[in-house]
Amino acid sequence: MFLAGGHTTCMVGPGSEGSRMEEYSEDRCWEDLARGALGIIFCKLSLQEILTVVLGICKPWSRVVSGPDCWQDIDIQEWSQQSEPDKITSMVHMLLSRSAGSCHRLSVSRLPNDSLFAFIADHAQSLKTLEISRSEISDGIVEDVAQRLTKVTFLDVSGCTKIGARALEAFGKNCKSLVRLRRVMHPMDVAGKVSHNDEARAIPYNMPKLCHLDIGYMLIGTTDVVEIASQCQDLKFLDLRGCWDVDDKILQEKYPGLKILGPRVNDCYENSFWDECSDDDSIYSWEEFTDDDYFVIESDDEAIWDHDHSFEGLEVRFYGGVFGEGFAGFDWPESP
Repeated sequence: MFLAGGHTTCMVGPGSEGSRMEEYSEDRCWEDLARGALGIIFCKLSLQEILTVVLGICKPWSRVVSGPDCWQDIDIQEWSQQSEPDKITSMVHMLLSRSAGSCHRLSVSRLPNDSLFAFIADHAQSLKTLEISRSEISDGIVEDVAQRLTKVTFLDVSGCTKIGARALEAFGKNCKSLVRLRRVMHPMDVAGKVSHNDEARAIPYNMPKLCHLDIGYMLIGTTDVVEIASQCQDLKFLDLRGCWDVDDKILQEKYPGLKILGPRVNDCYENSFWDECSDDDSIYSWEEFTDDDYFVIESDDEAIWDHDHSFEGLEVRFYGGVFGEGFAGFDWPESP
């Protein structure tokens, strides 16, 4: 038996009809029956494969890619680090629209403006994980739309330099189930700042259910962290890498059950750092970041756009490197 264009073709061997071979075809809506399963399979593929290869295989597969089944978990973090603001905007609009409110994870860097964040909030009915590092969002827009993000349990606003205590307070008051916050800064982001004491105070009094907190390179002291640990009684892990004014020994004595990472960090140029990040050092070679490190997928086959034209005109580039234009020479692996 094999499938061909939505039909089932069977070859019947010897039986009551004798040795005569009979071939027959029966209509089956296989694309409908297998849609959910196909969505699960396609989600295991890369963004490149879904939007270029899978989309052009056949119309049933194209319809699956154009629908919500593939876009419950949207991870365009690496792609967005290499893309222009208008391309990021177009991609987020397209994928969230396709998700039809079913997206439970969105991972994207460098949101270019408040309006795109507001659009995300409008499609956040099911959103539980929101990772928007290095985005150009403001305290005001977070205060305006945070009430639409009530289901978020993991929030990453690392390197978002235009937000502060007001935004963290708004997130905390509205995201009642928040259990993990990642607010890691870049050393250059904090240059010239006096402290992040206001942000440190906003965390414990608005996010009491936190279990995992990453606040690398924030300008805070031991007293601030003690306050966080005392108010967030479920806290199990605290990443303080680069928080040089924090005395981790005091914290360990006061909270022996709390796992603390930092404040010491390894030199980012040490070989051990790169070894932790990848088994293939070649991808970090700056000499390889040439115009040949990406390719652009285009198609002259109009058939793949029969059901969804939203991808037309949106150039998708997939780069060989892992760092975007915003990379300034320092970062560290995610905390455990």
